[in-house]
Amino acid sequence: MELNTLSYIIGGLALLIGIVAGKFIFAKDTKRKLDEAEHQAKKTLSDAQTNAENLKKEKLLEAKEKFVQLKAEHDKEVMERNRKINEGESRIRQKEQSVNQKIDQLEKQVKENDAIKDNLNRQIEVVNMKRTELEKHQEEHIRRLEKIAGLTAEEAKSQLVESLKHEAHTQALAMQQEIIDDVKQKANKEARKIIIQSIQRTAAEQAIENSITVFNLESDEIKGQIIGREGRNIRAIEAATGVDLIVDDTPEAIILSSFDPLRREIARLSLQRLVADGRIHPARIEEVVEKTRRQIEEQVMEIGERTVIELGIHGLHKELVRIVGKMRFRSSYGQNLLMHSREVANLCGIMAAELGLNPKLAKRAGLLHDIGKVPDEETELSHALLGAKLAEKYGENPAVVNAIGAHHDEMEMQYVISPIVQACDAISGARPGARREIMQQYLQRIKELENLALGYQGVEKAYAIQAGRELRVIVEAEKVSDADSDKLSFEIAQKIQTEMTYPGQIKVTVIREKRAVNVAR
Repeated sequence: MELNTLSYIIGGLALLIGIVAGKFIFAKDTKRKLDEAEHQAKKTLSDAQTNAENLKKEKLLEAKEKFVQLKAEHDKEVMERNRKINEGESRIRQKEQSVNQKIDQLEKQVKENDAIKDNLNRQIEVVNMKRTELEKHQEEHIRRLEKIAGLTAEEAKSQLVESLKHEAHTQALAMQQEIIDDVKQKANKEARKIIIQSIQRTAAEQAIENSITVFNLESDEIKGQIIGREGRNIRAIEAATGVDLIVDDTPEAIILSSFDPLRREIARLSLQRLVADGRIHPARIEEVVEKTRRQIEEQVMEIGERTVIELGIHGLHKELVRIVGKMRFRSSYGQNLLMHSREVANLCGIMAAELGLNPKLAKRAGLLHDIGKVPDEETELSHALLGAKLAEKYGENPAVVNAIGAHHDEMEMQYVISPIVQACDAISGARPGARREIMQQYLQRIKELENLALGYQGVEKAYAIQAGRELRVIVEAEKVSDADSDKLSFEIAQKIQTEMTYPGQIKVTVIREKRAVNVAR
């Protein structure tokens, strides 16, 4: 028992001694590692301090170099500014010297002018004295003449003025008529030459457009599909296109009626697509019409671009190109507006070249002169003024703007090409077959022409002949003399020119006949 206890004690002591020995060894190893770590930290700190010192020195050197560079640039700028200031001061001194010289010269001139002024004042006094003496002599002379003639000066003056006025009026009328005849003869000869050459070099189509379009069908059965149940399809087409569809007994045809050719074209193409597709109902109609409208807009732009390219016009604004394309679907008195504008452009270019002017500018003005007839929005302005406003808005040449606005005399002509555009517009509109005139308007114009002549004193009858191109006026021989006939013809022509609108020109012929009748018995 005691031996076992002793063995346990010895074993415990051995175990305790082992644990203490292990801890001692571990503590010794830990101390060694701590010493190594402390040595490594001191070394790292020393290296960091060294690197920091080196970096500090480098940055100080860079800062010094930068400072020296900036100081050099600053000194250079200061020197440059000082040089400019010195130059400015030199120029100012030179100007000051020049101004002082001019002031000296002006002072000398003022002194000279004062001397001249004194001399003139003395001469004026002498002249006034002589004028007073002459007035006294003239009054005395007039009193003697009045006493001899038995008339006062005012009465004699009025009689002389009346006689001279009548004589001068007669001579002026005769001279005026001679000058007008001579100028007309020369101007007409030269104008005919230029106009004939221009027209001969321009080949224009005669295009007459109506307010209806006939849409042909393969069979009358398609009419029922176009009308639809209770007319819903035809109502949808009319609402989408703004065109009236007339479905009557005309075999295999539907009439599209509208004063807007662009709408009629959209309706025609839409119907063509709907009939070819076979699906005709309100939703499909709206879709096809919208698609056709976009296609027409692209076509309008293409027509405008092709037109300006063919005419050799460059730099035209895209909006003006689009307006030019829209003119293809407009007409004026039955004449296609684009064909008319192209014809006017060609005539303007040829006529400007004949007169030695800029043909490209004239051609540009001729093409754009009627753009006011195709506005995107309705306006109260006339087409000439609206066209000028659009051209100015899109940066056109002032000469082109003035030519557009003045081609119907609604603006004052300020450039040479303005009357050329006006003349070429009249030529294009007045040529045979170019336009058609409504019968009521034609009769009204003829009646106004005759009534205008009948309003003059001494006119017995007036007849408008040759479709209103000539006016023959018959006067009473007892009331109108031969000299008065010339005056009457001139006045009627001037009044027609200022008060009436007409194509081409109107010839006024005054006829005076004196008949002496006696009966022998």
